[in-house]
Amino acid sequence: MIVFNLACDGDHRFEGWFASAEAFDDQRARGLVACPVCGSDTVERLPSAPYVVTRHEQRPVEAAKPTPAPAPAPTVEAAAVMALLRRMARESEDVGERFPDEARKIHYGDAEARSIRGQAGRDDLEELIEEGIMVLPVPGEEDLH
Repeated sequence: MIVFNLACDGDHRFEGWFASAEAFDDQRARGLVACPVCGSDTVERLPSAPYVVTRHEQRPVEAAKPTPAPAPAPTVEAAAVMALLRRMARESEDVGERFPDEARKIHYGDAEARSIRGQAGRDDLEELIEEGIMVLPVPGEEDLH
């Protein structure tokens, strides 16, 4: 997991956890990354401060070897959320691009109630929410590893 510092166009700053920079770019392009404060999906990555070696820590040039910065340890809360998302993905039916239609059928009683997951665009998600259909955009299972 990679933690990115993010900000929305309302200047709300927050963190986001992603499998990779590509996963962030993909989810943002699909309208799945939104500000937890105002809901704006106009979100940008903020620059992160690099690790800088001070004069006390410098080694002779011939011995200096770059070492990757350790990944931040996930918090107990983040680990619990990730475990819950993985379980939800495993226990739900993948309806793919039919998600908006299947969600409506379930909501209006035209199909049996069950947990489903799939893909939907931002417009579809907004329409579902306006109809009173509760949906939760979450990363795909491949993005949770």
